Amino acid sequence: MTQPRAFQLTNPAGLYDPSANAYSHVAEVRAGSRLLYIAGQGGEDSNGQLSPLFSEQARQALANLELALASRGAGLAQVFKLTLLIVDHAEPRLREWVAEADRAWGPHLKPTCTLIPVPRLALDGMLVEIEAVAAT
Repeated sequence: MTQPRAFQLTNPAGLYDPSANAYSHVAEVRAGSRLLYIAGQGGEDSNGQLSPLFSEQARQALANLELALASRGAGLAQVFKLTLLIVDHAEPRLREWVAEADRAWGPHLKPTCTLIPVPRLALDGMLVEIEAVAAT
């Protein structure tokens, strides 16, 4: 039997539908949930290498996020909040992010998200960083 989620995502009437941009407006977390705070995950592989392509870094950052969550018995389905940092953000990068988020979360509502354009990140060549909060 599937456990009920520790949170509920919603998009209230009166606000635009953010689904096309891969996020939800509201996350309500149930009392007594265990919260996991995941540090910003970049697009580096296990050897510390970064692809020069934004979409590949986004895919790898999501895979790194999944590994961090799995280390505490959770997965992407338990993530309710993202902070997304994108270097030199522009609409094409947003579309690439949406494609990767859709691949990762499928047709389900995506976590709440704040996208912050930045001039650079911690490592040379790093194009994306994803911080997450999950509830189990």
